[in-house]
Amino acid sequence: MFTSVLTLVETDRVLIRAQIVEGLKEGDVVDRRRALARASRHWHLLQLHEEILDRARRPFPGEPVRTLDAVHFASALVARAAVPELAVLSLDTSIRNTSGDLGFEVFPADQPAK
Repeated sequence: MFTSVLTLVETDRVLIRAQIVEGLKEGDVVDRRRALARASRHWHLLQLHEEILDRARRPFPGEPVRTLDAVHFASALVARAAVPELAVLSLDTSIRNTSGDLGFEVFPADQPAK
């Protein structure tokens, strides 16, 4: 599993929002952070180095692409250079479509593209 370090930031932000806006209980937030910490110990976290940031600044198929998504796409492209069979896991339609346009296999396979 490869992902940008931004995934951890985004996940923490979602938990903060869920606690404040949706009333997620503190205990549930703690449990979810622990589960994320356990899972992410097995991930390859891609740092935001110059190659990734430079690629994120250039166009992608399906523009407009959101800034954080561009960083994730750039990270995936860098990771694919090391692991050619790398695939993308997403339920987001725009992420799925752009990933497919970039030549990635996209999972779950049973999700329709739009």
